[in-house]
Amino acid sequence: MIKKVLIANRGEIAVRVIRTCREMGITTVAVYSELDRNALHVRMADEAYALGGQTAAESYLNTDSILDIIERCGADAVHPGYGFFSENADFARAIISRGISFVGPPPEAIEVMGDKISSRLAAEAVDVAGVPGRNQVLKNAKEVVAFGKEFGWPVAIKAAYGGGGRGMKVVNAPDEAPAALESAQRESLSYFGRAECYLERYLSWPRHIEMQILADAHGNTLWLGERDCSAQRRHQKLIEESPAPNFSDEMRHAMGEAAVKIAAACGYVNAGTVEFLFQDGEFHFLEMNTRLQVEHPVTEMVTGLDLVEWQLRVAAGERLDFSQEDVRRNGHAIEIRINAEDPAGGRFLPSPGTITRFDQPSGPGVRLDAGYGAGDSISQYYDNLIGKLIVWASDREKARRRMLRAIEETTIEGVATTLGADVLILSSEEFVNGTHSTKWIETSLDFTALPTPVQAAVSVGEGRVRKDVTAEVNGRRVTVALWVPEFDDDLSTRPQSTAAKPRRQHHSGVLGSGSGKVSVPMQGTIVNVNVEVGQAVEAGDTVVILEAMKMENLVHAERSGVVKAINVATGDSVSAGDVVVVIE
Repeated sequence: MIKKVLIANRGEIAVRVIRTCREMGITTVAVYSELDRNALHVRMADEAYALGGQTAAESYLNTDSILDIIERCGADAVHPGYGFFSENADFARAIISRGISFVGPPPEAIEVMGDKISSRLAAEAVDVAGVPGRNQVLKNAKEVVAFGKEFGWPVAIKAAYGGGGRGMKVVNAPDEAPAALESAQRESLSYFGRAECYLERYLSWPRHIEMQILADAHGNTLWLGERDCSAQRRHQKLIEESPAPNFSDEMRHAMGEAAVKIAAACGYVNAGTVEFLFQDGEFHFLEMNTRLQVEHPVTEMVTGLDLVEWQLRVAAGERLDFSQEDVRRNGHAIEIRINAEDPAGGRFLPSPGTITRFDQPSGPGVRLDAGYGAGDSISQYYDNLIGKLIVWASDREKARRRMLRAIEETTIEGVATTLGADVLILSSEEFVNGTHSTKWIETSLDFTALPTPVQAAVSVGEGRVRKDVTAEVNGRRVTVALWVPEFDDDLSTRPQSTAAKPRRQHHSGVLGSGSGKVSVPMQGTIVNVNVEVGQAVEAGDTVVILEAMKMENLVHAERSGVVKAINVATGDSVSAGDVVVVIE
């Protein structure tokens, strides 16, 4: 039996794991970066330890720091969540070598399925066809061009060690290949710690349907049901549901059996997801995610199973106590991801900042898995997922209406969110009829009517207030409560009561101002400078590439002219409004 779990992650998934552990009587240990010193997952855990650093590489991807904390806190298991180290075989092996349980599959299974190229080969070995593509790591852009000429455009460059749309770039023509490959490799390295990429055909109008599997170490592998994740932007999911609409029971069983064959072939143990693209009545293996998925709650809602509980029980060596025939799926569940993004105009720009208000929904069939509350800050250095809103009802239409009602009850201020876009998607005819595809949001929906939110004012009060002061003793977080005057004598530390200025309006992509002073609309890091002083540029040309919240954003020139000055270099951190390039 597992007694103490270290959660090598942050945000919503860390909170999710903590809740199940608490119900099971398992002690939880949180880890945190400098920026997450007072984050929700840190406040909720039984113990918390500092990793140091700010960026993911300095903190949550710092193997030595995590291993040191495991030894100091006495954890007997590690849950990796998703992202970061969740699909890293070396990390899993390092945990297991110390006699600690890794709450996930064996390292050997991660190596086969975590690498998208070898997973394609493994699927082919058990006669499950994959999306047409190359089973080798890309060496240069010439290979992209050759593949496109042979199989037709567009093609998709994808991260070999990633998922969730990170490190994926669609190439529509040969001249786009070099920049797309560089961008895919940068995103992949930033998010997964590996830069390798490979190629696939980009299907014309597919649906993204995935199958949840669960396997124990005693030879039992089950499929629990499918999730339709076709509502996507930037190749990343926004809305997921189970069961998939307009999906026959015959196809469901065929896909489930294919998922089990793939998992069993690589000796898979624990929870995992086998993803497929479905088009014209056929499904193609896409990849296997060797971890818990962001969208796992919809499966929990229709099956009544706690997948985190079963992850922990399987990691402790328990046998599944139910069979394939025992799995029952009841009703319909829908999940929306609440991301800190500004969807105005369909741009979905990252929106880091502090949440000043968070009114949460409630009522029958409503569940909220959030990693933040009012007063918490969302950093440019991490993923922009605030939380997930999930609803259940007896059928799909009732679930859709329940979700719209739950969104109405949800208010988030201080950062822009995707809630307005979710309403537009859920209300569209294509979603209602279940005829949408992975390309539908970006090609068919009109987001121009969505307003750009204005950040809320911060109000101040009087008197004495409780202040939770954090101290670290040998790296372990300790919190004490003090009642102090609301303001100290340093006026510079007082919160301001004036309202923030409205966010700047932008054109397609991320645009600079028409004055010739190209400014960035958000905090982030410059990952590439695309121009030189004296270079002639046209309106719409990319001048710099900005990374914020693990997403790359192109910053364009809004006017034609000659570059007079460049105020940044690759690797520089910038704030919203900073002028990066001057054009005359």
